[in-house]
Formats: sequence, structure tokens, C-alpha cells
Amino acid sequence: MDIDPLMLSRIQFAFTISFHILFPAFTIGLANWIMVLEGLWLKTGRDVYRQLSEFWTKIFAISFGMGVVSGIVMSYQFGTNWSRWSDITGNVLGPLIQYEVVTAFFLEAAFLGILLFGRSKVPRGMHFFAACMVAIGTIISSFWILSSNSWLHTPAGFEIRDGRFFVTSWWEVVFNPSFPYRLAHMVTAAFLTTSFVIAGISAWYILKGRFAEYTRISFGMSLGLIAILAPLQILLGDLHGLKTLEVQPAKIAAMEGHWEGGAGAPLILFAWPDMEAEENHYEIAIPFLSSLILTHELEGEVPGLKQFAPEDRPYVPIVFWTFRIMVGIGFLMLFVALGFVFLSWRRRLYDSPWFHWICVAMTPAGFVAILAGWFTTEIGRQPWMVQGLVRTADGVTPSLTTGAALTSLTTFLVTYALIFTAGTYYILRLLQIGPHPRHEETTHQARQEAGRPKRPMSVPDERIEPAE
Repeated sequence: MDIDPLMLSRIQFAFTISFHILFPAFTIGLANWIMVLEGLWLKTGRDVYRQLSEFWTKIFAISFGMGVVSGIVMSYQFGTNWSRWSDITGNVLGPLIQYEVVTAFFLEAAFLGILLFGRSKVPRGMHFFAACMVAIGTIISSFWILSSNSWLHTPAGFEIRDGRFFVTSWWEVVFNPSFPYRLAHMVTAAFLTTSFVIAGISAWYILKGRFAEYTRISFGMSLGLIAILAPLQILLGDLHGLKTLEVQPAKIAAMEGHWEGGAGAPLILFAWPDMEAEENHYEIAIPFLSSLILTHELEGEVPGLKQFAPEDRPYVPIVFWTFRIMVGIGFLMLFVALGFVFLSWRRRLYDSPWFHWICVAMTPAGFVAILAGWFTTEIGRQPWMVQGLVRTADGVTPSLTTGAALTSLTTFLVTYALIFTAGTYYILRLLQIGPHPRHEETTHQARQEAGRPKRPMSVPDERIEPAE
């Protein structure tokens, strides 16, 4: 592997986007969770919903801040490391990214202050409205970002003049062929990620016997959503895979680890792909299953990597294994969903420590699955920056030197490590404190005071002279 400006720029972009995507994936689901809690508090007046909302809003604020900071460098990278790519695709992607800023980021920023600091200053209905606007803003942001990224995979609605892309139909650009599938898949993944974090933290509190009034609510609600979304995500993943087979067959061949392809292809469970020998080592496979999954026919035709020129193939080992990590975590999520349904039916959800430990272990599962899926998607697109039209090597800044690329990469590594360490520390501190302990201490103190005998009112220390 040659360490040149191109490779260093790819490593830098992979690092920064991998770090950044963790926070939007979490805050998308968390903003909607806070919106639900605010709505329940507005409807029922139960203080437990308010306390839960305040607790998770603090965590949301830190996560949102880290997401903003880590996301700022993305636009700068387009100019410093990928200026040729920015020049070639700027007429298409520039407006899409600006739409995200104007319609989503400004909306979130405008109402985030009310959500964080306006609880005692605005009516309940207005505070709930602010929570709704922040939640809607995260979904709108996902819409524009996924649209622009999907266009790189399935470009549409354009023409090329003088080596640059020009829009001929904004509708086709925004709603490009892979966008609806990827949007549904990603937003569902974000909701699952947040749900597993809430379920895992709630399970930990249950195991430690803390905040029972709060954790029973958050544990049951988050698992209820998982029970719906986990099987839905598997269905969405299948639909997304079928669309990818149509528009990016080389990526599917790498995901499946097929070199020959053809009819009745097996599902390869385990293998070590060898790109030089164009074969798999230590292969374990189930006959016909890959054809059945991809084409819904036992003898269906599936693509093989040898159908594509070696220079047009993605790096197979990473795509092959990250895809299996993502799918494996998806089925573990389904197992948790089934466990929730079974224990709820047996009325043992809150007194089954083995299940609580499983939920604790699954707390980071959504983050791992998102990263694995993102690697599968983006590395599977290589060597193309715009699928079939612009190679990644043609998008790097011509004047970029190895020293400059290495310096910026090192700087980002150190800076992001500091940001992540500080943010993680404060989030862990908040989790250790729990949902509004001051409220619990005040309530406990009030109960103690209520049980004590009341002392008589003090009388001023002075004599009262009898009236004459």
C-alpha cells in the first residue's frame, strides 16, 4: 500500500466521517425520544416524564455539540484535500448541502436554546413545540445528507459539460434511485442505535437498583420500539440490497464474496477473500441461499467479481467482513426484540437479570452496526467517487503533498481524541448522576420531614408586660 496524498486523504476522510456519524446517528433518535417524553409530560402532567426529558436533554446537548464540532471539518476537507472533486460535483452537491444548513441546522439551532434553557420561561406547549422542531430538524438533516451521498452512488438528473456536472432535473438529483432505500435504512438504524443505548443504560440502573421509577418506563418504551424496528430493519435491508444489486452489482459481489457468480450461488458464511488469487480461502457456504436471498429464486443469477475489471473492483476483504458484522448485529437485535416480547408475555421483563445483562452488552451495538454498514457502503463504491463516472484518484487536490496530508491527519487524530475523551467523560458523569437526583433528594428529605414531629413556632425572647 503506497502512502501518498490520495491514500492519506482517504484515511483522513474515513476517520473524520466515522467519528462524526456516531453523533448524528445518536442525536436523531434521541431528539425524537425527548419529543415523545415532552409530549407525554404535556398530556399526562406526570413529573417522571419531565425528569426523564431533562436527563436525556443534557446528554443530547453534549452529543449535539460534539456532532457540530466534528462535522465542521467535513466541508473544509472538500476544499483542502478534495478540491478537484468539489470542482467537478459542486454544482450538484453544493446546493444540497446548503439546503441541509438552511432547512435543518438553522431549525435545530433556533429551537435548541428553548429546549435547553426555556423550560421555566415558556409555556409547556411551547417547550413541546421546540422539542418537535429539533426532532424534525434532525430528520430533515438526514434527508439532505443521505440524498447528496446517495447521488454519488446512483447519479441522476445531470449532464456533463467541460468535465463538470450540471443539474438537468433537481427532482431526479434529490430522489435518485438509491436514496429512498438508504434514507429509510439509515433513519431506522439511528432509532435503533438510540433505543439500544436507552435500553442498555436503563438495564444497568435496574441491575444496580437505581431510579426504579424512571428506568421501568425508559426500559419498556425503548424495548417496545426495538421490537418494532429490528424486524423492520431486516426487511428494509433486504429491499436496499435488492436495489443495490440492480444499480451497483460489483458492490454486491464483494459483499457476498462471489468471484464467479452465476446461477444457484451459495451464501458464503465465512471466507478469507484473496484479491490477487481471485478466490476465497477457508470458505464455508450454504448452497443456493445467496441466489434465493438476492433474486428470490434458487437458480437466480448473481454477479461475480470476475465480471468486472480488476481496477473496477472494491477492496473485497473489508466489504465482505463489515457486511457480515452489520448483518450479525442486526440478528442480535432481533433476538433482543424477541426476548422482550417473550418476557413481557411472561410478565418477567423487570426481574430477569440475564436479559438485563444482554441489554447492557448491546448498548453500543447500534454504533458498531452503523460504522460497519457505512464502511460496506462507501468502500463498496470504490474505486469510484461518482459511481461509474469519476474515480476517487481524480478527485484529490493536485497540489496536496504527502507532508501536508499527514500533518492534517495527525492534527485531526489528536483533536478528535481530545473532543471524544472530554465528551465521553461528561456523558458518563451524567449517567452516573442519573435522572435528576436533586429532585429525588428533595422528595426524600420532604418525606423525612413529614415523619418528624412538628416543632412549635419560636417566640421572641422578650417579656410581655401586662396591660394596665
